[in-house]
Amino acid sequence: MLARGNRITRGADYRSVVRGGSRCAAAHTVTHVVSTSEQRPPRFGFIVSKRVGGAVVRNTVRRRLKAICAEALADVRPGADVVIRVLPSAASADYSDLRTEVVRCLERKAAA
Repeated sequence: MLARGNRITRGADYRSVVRGGSRCAAAHTVTHVVSTSEQRPPRFGFIVSKRVGGAVVRNTVRRRLKAICAEALADVRPGADVVIRVLPSAASADYSDLRTEVVRCLERKAAA
């Protein structure tokens, strides 16, 4: 689970990352990354729309992504803000597929 200091909570922060960040598209997710010069832990945010599925499906996908990001936390540079937007196909994706996609995008855009 991601600690409170590792989460993006404000809507303005989500907007700035999605609009101004570099993007990495995959089959089930789109990852947006903004690197800042701040000396703080990296922060993660997740956008899971109703197009993905019902509440149970959306929360399952979100929990999987939080676990993946918690594992990859040490490999992400300090001060990075990462927003992962989930595509509808993620509802039927395996955990290993999601993990592969997210780790690949984080290595390309937010590696320490």
